[in-house]
Amino acid sequence: MADRALFIGWDRAVRGREERALEVFNEAMGILGRMQQDGRIEKFDVMLLAPSKELGGCISVQGSADQIAALREDEEFMRNTVDAELCVDGICHIDAFVNEGVSRQMELFQQRIAEVPQSA
Repeated sequence: MADRALFIGWDRAVRGREERALEVFNEAMGILGRMQQDGRIEKFDVMLLAPSKELGGCISVQGSADQIAALREDEEFMRNTVDAELCVDGICHIDAFVNEGVSRQMELFQQRIAEVPQSA
């Protein structure tokens, strides 16, 4: 089971580049779909959000630490990211922990807080 994720977020398409933004989004879906079929990632989920000031949508790509690292270095994925940056505002990639990765991070946090003096 995946313990890492890459959160890919974006705001909205740049005015006048909406058609290209849709093309790039569809290309991203194809890239991630092929990667999932090939076992290079475990899965991905897409969310299109209700209108807001900060985030229009996101994709959560899940896999192992090695799979997420390889995804970040994949040439086709990097080209698609550059294409997205040219037609969509607010592109961000954020590493995340999921499933057992959350448990390990919380264990580490719990161990470390024992070393920090607590105040009432």
